Amino acid sequence: MSFQAYLTNIEAKTGKGPDDFRAWAAAKGWAADGKLVAGVKAGTITDALKAEFELGHGHAMAIYALLKGMKKEGDA
Repeated sequence: MSFQAYLTNIEAKTGKGPDDFRAWAAAKGWAADGKLVAGVKAGTITDALKAEFELGHGHAMAIYALLKGMKKEGDA
């Protein structure tokens, strides 16, 4: 499954797209200026995504990768 397919599936399930998750992370204090704040752990973010949006681990990690800048929309 491509990274974009993960994002499409997440948006279908949650109604939220990449910019919504960026805003969500910023509201939590985990991101500033479009980047994750130093010291924010993947587990913190993925645990919150699983609890708040009922995402599975793979989908939560996709959002973490997006927030971290490791992947972006349109990536294969």
